[in-house]
Amino acid sequence: TRIALLTVIAWVIGLAAPLFAFAGRELSVRDLVLLSGGLFLLVKATREIHGEVEGRHENLPQSRTASLALVVAQIMVLDVVFSLDSVITAVGLSDHLPVMIAAITAAILVMLWAAEPTTRFIKAHPTTKMLALSFLLLIGVALIADGLHFHIPRGYLYFAIAFSMLVEGLNQLAARHRRRKQPER
Repeated sequence: TRIALLTVIAWVIGLAAPLFAFAGRELSVRDLVLLSGGLFLLVKATREIHGEVEGRHENLPQSRTASLALVVAQIMVLDVVFSLDSVITAVGLSDHLPVMIAAITAAILVMLWAAEPTTRFIKAHPTTKMLALSFLLLIGVALIADGLHFHIPRGYLYFAIAFSMLVEGLNQLAARHRRRKQPER
């Protein structure tokens, strides 16, 4: 599903002929896809950040009775939403379809292999979830900028992500060091 969706979006991204002008800028199908994808990432990440900060995720009901059809429909919708998320991110980070397909395939394999350990890690270190959501915000802004013909060199984005991960890694090491030094009560 993700590779098919990626191929379609990558093809649409190639449609660069202007459709109309808005605010002195000519916009194409490609620009509209980039703008809508960037807005999608901004909204999705912002809602998740608000949910984390305000604690809404902690107050969700623990169990509900649902039909099999409803559960299957919800899984399908979530798969499309998460597919869009990863596909839009891949399109935002590269201009080459084979690179995007490799990234999506690698992401799927990593998700399958690392889902449980990652869940445990994020529960133990909640700041990493916030960091990942901030990366989605960064990519969303880059997509919107590209859609408005303001190109942000990808090297800047990669550096910002790598630097943020380094700082978070140092924070995790410092927290572990502080926990070891504390006397047990």
